[in-house]
Amino acid sequence: MPKTPETSTVSALLDLATRRLRGAGVPSARLDARVLLGHAMRVNPASLLPGSTRVVEASQAAEYAGLIDRRLLRTPVSHLTGSREFYGRPFHVTPDVLDPRADSECVVEMALACLPADRASRILDLGTGTGCLLLTLLAERVLASGTGIDVSDAALAVARGNATALGLADRAAFQVGNWLDGITGQFDLVISNPPYIPAAEIPLLQPEVRDHEPRLALVGGDDGLDPYRHICPELGARLAPDGVAVFEFGMGQARQVAAIAQASGLVSVQTVRDLGGIERGITLKSAVPA
Repeated sequence: MPKTPETSTVSALLDLATRRLRGAGVPSARLDARVLLGHAMRVNPASLLPGSTRVVEASQAAEYAGLIDRRLLRTPVSHLTGSREFYGRPFHVTPDVLDPRADSECVVEMALACLPADRASRILDLGTGTGCLLLTLLAERVLASGTGIDVSDAALAVARGNATALGLADRAAFQVGNWLDGITGQFDLVISNPPYIPAAEIPLLQPEVRDHEPRLALVGGDDGLDPYRHICPELGARLAPDGVAVFEFGMGQARQVAAIAQASGLVSVQTVRDLGGIERGITLKSAVPA
């Protein structure tokens, strides 16, 4: 039976989708409904006002229904729209990469504080994923250049695409690698958001993360700290004389990460808290500069 204009309005579709999402226990049901309708209609979701009687084209309404069905299966919104905003810029997202998160923006702020705007800094991003950390820093520091390392070819393809889309491909290089293995030269900044979730905690994660994001980018070993143990012993040799490293870590891991760094000849300069007040990032430097 054909839909009447009343049942195909922005308001009606948003209300129905929100009820379905809430009924299934989906977080941020109203926001998700609005973002997905904006995607289906090819408009800014902010323009879809509550109570709007604007009629949605049948093809767009059908697309929207399909998106809501997939969201009910807890497919991340970013996988449905193909994009996630980070530090004010859009990043293409696929199931091959970790979804950029607002919590990581505090790590970007730490890194920017270590990168003078008037210096041609060299940046190394370990486990680059979408490239959001490296590319954000390059966008904010126009004299900087950098390299993103990832063990996943598929992730690197996403990062390269984001570099091109943001007009940063001429200052960003990407290569396959396992952390610092085989990396030569020195860098003014080494940044990383490595996998830091303990393996036993994966089943406890939200379905959007547990079932849809790459396990390789989530699990940091039995206690979540394996990547830091791998990176830190080699880090001092890769830092320029006044270089620093900025790492993200999980809740409650600040003390352990600092201890691993100290055992590797590094010192903690400071830590930072994310938007939720949780310690999330640490700045390190060599105890004895190279």
